[in-house]
Amino acid sequence: MNRFYPHLIILNLANFFTSHVAAVENDIEIIEITTHSAHRSLTADLEERLTAEGVNFSAAGGVSSLPVVHGLMGDRVQVLVDGAASAAACGNQMNPPLSYVSANQVKGLSVLPGVSKVSAGGDNIAGVIEVNTFAPRFSESPDIQWAGGNVSYHHSSNGNGQNIDVNASGASNTWYVSYTGNRNKAQSFKNGNGERVLDTLFKAQNHIAAISYRDDNQRIDVKLTHQEIPYQGFPNQYMDMTDNNSTGFLAHYEKELRESMLEAHASWHDIEHEMGFFTAEKSGVMPMDTAGQDVTLKLKWSLPLNSGATLIVGQGYFSTTLDDRWPAVAGTMMGPDDYVNINNGKRQRIAAYAEWTQPEKEGWRYSAGARVERVTTDTGEVQAYSSEQMSGMSMMNADSEAAMVFNQQDRSQADIVIDATLLAERTFEEQHKIEMGITRKNRAPNLYERYSWGRGIMATTMIGWYGDGNGYVGNIDLKPETALTASAKYSYDATKWTASANVWYTDLQDYIDVEVLDSFNSTSTSAGNRNILQITNLDASLLGATLSTTARLAENSTGKWLLSNVLQWQKDERKNSEDDLYQIIPLENVMTLSHEKNNWQTRLEWRWIDSKNNIDIRRLENETNAYSLLNIATQLSWQNIAIEVAVNNMLDEYFQQPLGGVNVAANKANSTLGFPQLDGRGRSVDIGISYRF
Repeated sequence: MNRFYPHLIILNLANFFTSHVAAVENDIEIIEITTHSAHRSLTADLEERLTAEGVNFSAAGGVSSLPVVHGLMGDRVQVLVDGAASAAACGNQMNPPLSYVSANQVKGLSVLPGVSKVSAGGDNIAGVIEVNTFAPRFSESPDIQWAGGNVSYHHSSNGNGQNIDVNASGASNTWYVSYTGNRNKAQSFKNGNGERVLDTLFKAQNHIAAISYRDDNQRIDVKLTHQEIPYQGFPNQYMDMTDNNSTGFLAHYEKELRESMLEAHASWHDIEHEMGFFTAEKSGVMPMDTAGQDVTLKLKWSLPLNSGATLIVGQGYFSTTLDDRWPAVAGTMMGPDDYVNINNGKRQRIAAYAEWTQPEKEGWRYSAGARVERVTTDTGEVQAYSSEQMSGMSMMNADSEAAMVFNQQDRSQADIVIDATLLAERTFEEQHKIEMGITRKNRAPNLYERYSWGRGIMATTMIGWYGDGNGYVGNIDLKPETALTASAKYSYDATKWTASANVWYTDLQDYIDVEVLDSFNSTSTSAGNRNILQITNLDASLLGATLSTTARLAENSTGKWLLSNVLQWQKDERKNSEDDLYQIIPLENVMTLSHEKNNWQTRLEWRWIDSKNNIDIRRLENETNAYSLLNIATQLSWQNIAIEVAVNNMLDEYFQQPLGGVNVAANKANSTLGFPQLDGRGRSVDIGISYRF
């Protein structure tokens, strides 16, 4: 297949900056979060920033963890980077959308959990995370002039992490050009007992070259992106990433049309992904190659109405293509043919929506919207490594027989998914505010959920982004998931303190879950038991609450002192059996004391997570003990220099990650261990320094 690679245009620029550094210009970063926001940290990565704002993460590789919002993980959360949607081109979702963005490239960030507006995005049941890397700052000069830049370095003692960032820009009154780059690597980290957590090493680099143009009533932004990940360990998967090479192009256009606004978006993203083994910490031989492309086309009109309300109408086209092939390995059972897992897989969405928002009237503000999408999926015929009978057996091998059955089936599927949202807000006496919302959301199955066809132990364990050590079999006849969510929030904002309480409930119909088909054990102990799971539809429910408070302790000659506390609780169950769902975070409390005086900022955080006893018995999920972590960070800015020192897990607490999955790397090193839970990171002293020029 012939491919167009626009990254050749910027390859020399990317290579030039490979050994240089960069960081976001602190004075242009815009963080818009549904909760509070903190100062820009020099040492926190994107996952840490989102975690501080209530997003949980299912552990994976060093830059590829999957977001979890309201107990729903992976692509149940719609992640949009500059408005573009992309799918993970990997049976283990090793390259999710957030893995293509480094923290220094983020200029704006929004988290819209649960009852999100239909204009924010469809094809999700958990909410939307919006990441913006555009923030053009035009000058008053007609000539392009140097607008500044930033270079920074961050070192982490645990794992010898090294992060180098650089950004530079130039601007006139009509043009803005910028480059942002990042290079990040780390060795495997150690837990609180000083033991190395195997296969947690990684290396990655990201580059963005962007240009913007404006005149009196329009603006266009264009960017080229390039990423290279030569290796990334995945301790809770049987495979590792041995290469991920991606290139993207995106254009966004805005134009004022008298009283209305037109927005247009076009983007293309190409991914070449390889899995295998690269380190003695988890060795083996099994190459796996995946190629994927994502295309997004969107139009959006914002129209004022005579009543003072605003009507937003839009439409979109989203396309994902995927080829997943596992090359044969001579002299092994993985041959003589290539294993064709997904052959020319296609997933296309055509969407249209309308959203109405009424301005505040008598203290009330309303918003309502509806979105309809047609989602189609299809794939070609597949093949196993071999169609020969297994030695000493009278029947064909399980994968060969499964391929024959799969190829005889009608694989073309079409679903109509409908989202509808109603929101209401009321402000009382400027200090009290209530927000209520109800929504119906749909998500159609992804290509791996629908078309993973293998039945053998090896083939099934190559599928699944849950980090649980089990094997997965897809289901062509899966129905779209439907989530009916209601939420209510009360907020109080006084001079000395603020408080809020948020409660939400989600009823999940045709939730894409699993049932047990078979079991296997490659060890001599019962601790090595794992299941082969069939992906299927079930009904379930989720309930949660968040209580948060912030007290303004003092603001005097000693500086500004704030004390905040956030308590989160979630409960879940499968309706047919009352069993628990997978990777639901237990009770969690985060207390933060922050201090700010002039250019000096300090933050002391205490994070406590309760024991995890509600576990998914089908996935053989482990229980975890309660633990608490103490973190501190202080940052000082002087002229163009900023320095931050952070100590995370100050007391070197040993803990297991509740959403970490099992440690497959430890199992491969010593099978008598079974599948223990993945450990968390021990104490780490992080130092960051940034220079703005």
